[in-house]
Amino acid sequence: MKFKSNLLTVAVVCALSAASFVASAQTLRVADQGDALSMDPHSLNESLQLSVDGNMYEGLTGRAKDLSLAPALATSWKQTSPNVWRFELRKGVQFHDGTPFTADDVLFSFQRAASDGSDMKSYTNDIKEVRKVGDYTVEIETKAPFPILPDVVSLVYIMSKKWCETNQATKPVDRRKGIENAASFRENGTGPYRLRERQPNVRTTMERFGNYWGKIEGNVQQVVFTPIGNDATRVAALLSGEVDVMEPVPVQDIARVNANAGTKVLTGPELRTIFLGMDQKRDELLYSSVKGKNPFKDVRVRRAFYQAIDIEGIKTTVMRGQSRPTALMIGPGNNGWTAEQDKRLPYDVEAAKKLMAEAGYPAGFELTMNCPNDRYVNDSRICQAVAANLAKINVKINLQAETKGTYFPKVLRRDTSFYMLGWTPSTYDAHNALNALMVCPDDKTGAGQFNLGSYCNPKLDELTHKIQSETDKAKRDAEIKEAFAIHAADVGHIPLHQQLLAWGMSKKVSLVQRADNFMDYKWIHISK
Repeated sequence: MKFKSNLLTVAVVCALSAASFVASAQTLRVADQGDALSMDPHSLNESLQLSVDGNMYEGLTGRAKDLSLAPALATSWKQTSPNVWRFELRKGVQFHDGTPFTADDVLFSFQRAASDGSDMKSYTNDIKEVRKVGDYTVEIETKAPFPILPDVVSLVYIMSKKWCETNQATKPVDRRKGIENAASFRENGTGPYRLRERQPNVRTTMERFGNYWGKIEGNVQQVVFTPIGNDATRVAALLSGEVDVMEPVPVQDIARVNANAGTKVLTGPELRTIFLGMDQKRDELLYSSVKGKNPFKDVRVRRAFYQAIDIEGIKTTVMRGQSRPTALMIGPGNNGWTAEQDKRLPYDVEAAKKLMAEAGYPAGFELTMNCPNDRYVNDSRICQAVAANLAKINVKINLQAETKGTYFPKVLRRDTSFYMLGWTPSTYDAHNALNALMVCPDDKTGAGQFNLGSYCNPKLDELTHKIQSETDKAKRDAEIKEAFAIHAADVGHIPLHQQLLAWGMSKKVSLVQRADNFMDYKWIHISK
């Protein structure tokens, strides 16, 4: 273990030394606990990757500082019929290689995002056709009325058709299979920053794109992004001035960073919900001591697991108060959330034991739990706490915690029995979570793409389709409420909490902290 630790320290020092070498008053040095796993914007639907890539790529729509919908590569949009949206595209936009942006790139990018290997299918599965009306006009026809389509497409980043064809990158890389192509390590977007250097898990350097169509409010000319997985090393890099911004600040170090003369912590609510999922499809779990059957098919077992978890204890001891326990798969700030439904099942070990006995498992069983150790705030520690809680109902957890670089490919191919995941609805609407996490998985359409335990209730699916098309807000809210009630009764997943954002930064830095945990470099200013 000591040898590995030394290697980590050497790697971090080398990366930071390189960052310091190129540093200037307008160079921003950013550290994160993990790395963006690819430069391909369609390869992984994960917030950190989409945040990093989103400084180089753009969608038809984007987000303003207050998370309201804003024009991006489309200047305007309107419904021309219940199922058709027309987008007027921005003229005079160039990709980073100088190629003009046109409607052909939009058609190509949506087709690419919907193709095999894409992790963005849940954003395109309800689209019937994307068609070209003119060089700077496209229409998107949906399978049914879809009032929130402009919100949905904000994360379908547009790529250059010509560049992808030239570089044999017409299909996205499939992270589940470990496939790579030119788009994994290079980029050609329209965003405010362009890729200068990419060393996976070491350093990613970006520079301002001189021909960017929009306004860059900040003064950052160059960004050096360095993944630093070790919490103590990441904090030390900030305190010493080796990096300008880092996240997340470990909850136990927030006071220390704030007490330091040159640094501060910016905290705020995050829209992401952390939850646990269970394989409810297989007749026998892949990683369990129970043979010949699947205990998670019994709602009593799922409920027992839920009620055995001391979420307030996790909030106090693991999260140091920097979390908000939840009963829903979405949190405040997302349309469809209500305080009425956000009431957890009571923490009750004796009730959980009784449920396990009724289900036929009075002596419990053994089970492997998959968990990342560098993606969410205190992720592996939360899993350790859950394992300790479940031991009280005689469930022995074999915890497999690993870096997200291997974790995500594993769980995304559903090679798991029990897992942790976090989700931020990109549309800030309940439909996104329902469609991606809770409907019956359909690999052809992408529906339920991140329902990794294959929870399935046809009634919830029916309601999700209605929610997608419903334009009457009162009816739509009632349908969302009913869908969440079904999911809660089924214990389809075990929601844990919404974590709080904690970004550490030099006092010379001013930035915008988005509640979806995206960091826009174009809004960052560094004073001398």
